Amino acid sequence: MTRKHLPGILSMAAIVLASNILVQFLFGQWLTWGAFTYPLAFLVTDVMNRLYGAPAARRVVFAGFVVGVICSLIGTQIMLTGDGYTYPAVTLRIAIGSGLAFLTAQLMDVAIFDRLRDGAWWRAPLASTLVGSALDTALFFGIAFSGAFGFIEPGNDVSWAQETLPLLGVGPIVPLWVSLGTADWLVKLALAVIALVPFRMIVSKALSRNAYV
Repeated sequence: MTRKHLPGILSMAAIVLASNILVQFLFGQWLTWGAFTYPLAFLVTDVMNRLYGAPAARRVVFAGFVVGVICSLIGTQIMLTGDGYTYPAVTLRIAIGSGLAFLTAQLMDVAIFDRLRDGAWWRAPLASTLVGSALDTALFFGIAFSGAFGFIEPGNDVSWAQETLPLLGVGPIVPLWVSLGTADWLVKLALAVIALVPFRMIVSKALSRNAYV
């Protein structure tokens, strides 16, 4: 690991920690605030992959994963108070779900990006982010809020996430967490397209700077 990878590592750790906290707060009816921060992790991974290659991207993913999980576990020990209740800044289920989903999805992103890196400049970051985002959403929301994983943290009441209602208010009857996950995934799809702009700008600037070193 060299100093040039440090910005990627720190950015990844900050994104994971912030997203773990923000995913517990709703933005509107169907989204969490974490839906707007977590997709940045794929941008960091893809930039590192393009500039330094797949092995370097994987090292940044692992380092960011370790730092992010440590910070998240510390967050489980920080108690917040609101509306007469005391609760951890980051629940154990969210920490575990985030960690497993992050590592699996990011490594998949790296593998797909590396496979498509010689094609059009936008194809690798777009395809890898779309697949990685879908995998991440399914794993995270399932582990963090599904009743099937309640044994992970029996004392954490997430019954609110299992309340049944129409999917996004208009579809079939599903648990709330499924609607939250679906909305989260749709936001990730939109941000995957938008992120192509900063991806192109960052990579072009970095390559131009290195050309003069």
